[in-house]
Amino acid sequence: MDLNFANKTPEPVEALQLTVSGRVQGVGFRPFIYRLAHTHHLTGWVRNCTGQVEMHIQGEQQALYAFTRRLFQNAPPLSKPLLESCEPAPIDDLDHFTIRDSATAGSNNIHVPPDLSTCDDCLDELHNPQDRRYRYPFINCTQCGPRYTLIRSMPYDRPATTMAAFELCDDCRREYSDPLDRRFHAEPVACPACGPVLEFTAPNIEPISGNETALRACVAALQAGNIVAVKGIGGYHLLCDARNDTAIARLRHNKPRPHKPLAVMFPAVPGRPLRCVNHRVWLSRDQAGLLLSPGRPIVLARKRPGHDLSELIAPGLDEIGVMLPYSPLHHLILSSFAVPLIATSANISGEPVLTENAETEVRLAHVADAFLHHNRPIERPADDPVFRIIHDRPRPLRLGRGYAPFEQSLPFKLDRPVLAVGGHMKNTIALAWNKRIVVSPHIGDMGNARSLKVFEQSISDLQSLYKVTAEVMICDAHPGYASTRWAEHCGLPVHKVLHHHAHAAAACSIEPVTKTCLVFTWDGVGYGEDGTLWGGEALLGQPGNWQRFATLRSFFLPGGERAGREPWRSAAAVCWETGKDWPQIPIEPSLMQQAWQRRLNTPQTTSAGRLFDAAAALTGLCSEASFEGQGPMLLEAICHGDHAPVELPLANDNSELLIADWEPLLNMLMDESRPVAERAGIFHASMAETILQQSRQARASHGISDVGLSGGVFQNRVLTEQVIGLLENDGFNVTLPEDIPVNDAGISFGQVIEYGMGKA
Repeated sequence: MDLNFANKTPEPVEALQLTVSGRVQGVGFRPFIYRLAHTHHLTGWVRNCTGQVEMHIQGEQQALYAFTRRLFQNAPPLSKPLLESCEPAPIDDLDHFTIRDSATAGSNNIHVPPDLSTCDDCLDELHNPQDRRYRYPFINCTQCGPRYTLIRSMPYDRPATTMAAFELCDDCRREYSDPLDRRFHAEPVACPACGPVLEFTAPNIEPISGNETALRACVAALQAGNIVAVKGIGGYHLLCDARNDTAIARLRHNKPRPHKPLAVMFPAVPGRPLRCVNHRVWLSRDQAGLLLSPGRPIVLARKRPGHDLSELIAPGLDEIGVMLPYSPLHHLILSSFAVPLIATSANISGEPVLTENAETEVRLAHVADAFLHHNRPIERPADDPVFRIIHDRPRPLRLGRGYAPFEQSLPFKLDRPVLAVGGHMKNTIALAWNKRIVVSPHIGDMGNARSLKVFEQSISDLQSLYKVTAEVMICDAHPGYASTRWAEHCGLPVHKVLHHHAHAAAACSIEPVTKTCLVFTWDGVGYGEDGTLWGGEALLGQPGNWQRFATLRSFFLPGGERAGREPWRSAAAVCWETGKDWPQIPIEPSLMQQAWQRRLNTPQTTSAGRLFDAAAALTGLCSEASFEGQGPMLLEAICHGDHAPVELPLANDNSELLIADWEPLLNMLMDESRPVAERAGIFHASMAETILQQSRQARASHGISDVGLSGGVFQNRVLTEQVIGLLENDGFNVTLPEDIPVNDAGISFGQVIEYGMGKA
């Protein structure tokens, strides 16, 4: 072997020009490239462009090869780089590697980074008395901190964020300008000398400014049993002691939020972040992994016996939503308070979370006893994401901070950009162009002025951030939805998609669909092609081409939309439909029954969700609901063990639609000699068995082997796991969305898939 390297002829210098897209901005990608180039003795440059990173590298061939390989193998953990191009380039006269200023021109291949939870390095500094950012509530670096909620425009540089007004001190500027520093171009970087500051306010006291004094005042207020509105990354939370029945009861009464579950934030002990959580709930490995993931979502977990949390957190339910602190401010509050806190969205119920200091004080004066503000502006709201483990997979119930904007590739190419405006409840919007789709964070229910304002802001923001202008609007077919009315008046061509067609499309694989499949779209109600309210459908086909194959027996809803919050109406309807008497009806029924018989304000529906409502009322669990889905949630929570199903007859109507008749369930549901848990279990088993039998019929008549599940009913873990078990044991392939919520938050995504596949 020749060891005389000095006499070797140097390899010729070569040069490459690379363009990398994906999540490469706001995650420390340029400093990583800088360090990698220096490691391999390469010269050249790197810069941000609009949505991607460009670089020119030159050096010996082996060094170039090693660089390009490690560029993806060793990329920062929060990045998701995608190679757009790698071409030979002319050799420039360069003697070192530099990071150049961002270029604003370029393609619209933009990827907006989501907000990120505080990383371990920053947490170490936060708790280190020797560090200059010790206990600083806004500590961050390139691997953590706010992104989406403070970006005003792309490319992602400090002047284009809400941090532009905070001039860096000399120490921060030195870090920000040093490519070898962890905070190189960490756009929200700050410290106590130059960054945002806390302020504590409460009635009848002077505002308390200053990070440490305001923090102490906040913790003292919480310890005194008060409710404090605290400004976080994407909006305010209402915080109070999660063990204090009096404080929680007052919060529920004043918000008002009588029964809807409240999320709980737990202290994260350094080195043992799940210790406090594990004492109070059962955590699987998947749940623990979700809680510790960078998105830090709310995760539904089953309560442990003997826990010390208030029973008012989730009345009648066996699960609670748990979360860990995800911002330095939350870490400081929780570490000082040392026990779990209620951390529910600070909003008027149904509206998006509040973000403005003055508006929050005015609108929540009747709820919060005090306020912990800061002066870092929030450009747009982002509520907390919510996940549930269903059939051994994390399933999102709500997309939000850390997970949205949600991006995915499309299985087709759009000929022009489109904007899908979603449904009426749990609204999200989706912008799609070429082969990309971006779904917004949770907006809320569209029945109020603030939701409409945030809806319009989200439409403007997505198009502005991604530099894409929609040319077609896609909306729900329901003429009464606020999102539909907005689309009809926007001045662009409008394409309407049936609610359950969107659900079905969202359930199909993102890969090109070529086989016929059967998708069960079970939810509350949605506008059907026959003008009735669907909700218990099985649709046969593929996105862009569905036919209604099966459904549930229809019934007429007295009071129409009011039935969603008054489950007794659904119970009365199914009893009147079958000539049965229900003595427990909570009103004098004669006048309403007469109106029902004359079909006055009694729309026809096949809704599985309303059938679950009826079951909750008939078993005595819930006649009046203070939030959507309360009855079905209580019905699910009480289920235990295995139960034999009641067989529901299947019959074809004149149009060959396969109809399942729920009438045999009614006597069982009203049989007070049976325990309520048994009745609830039989009901779930019967509904799961019905899906199996309808699927078997589709296989016999159309040869299908693929079944999808979509719609809010499949948030129900008991039902969904039974359905999947039955279908898979019978040889079916089952799809349940993992990235997009099965509820109406997935409608905008499904609208795009339905539109695009129909055009393909």
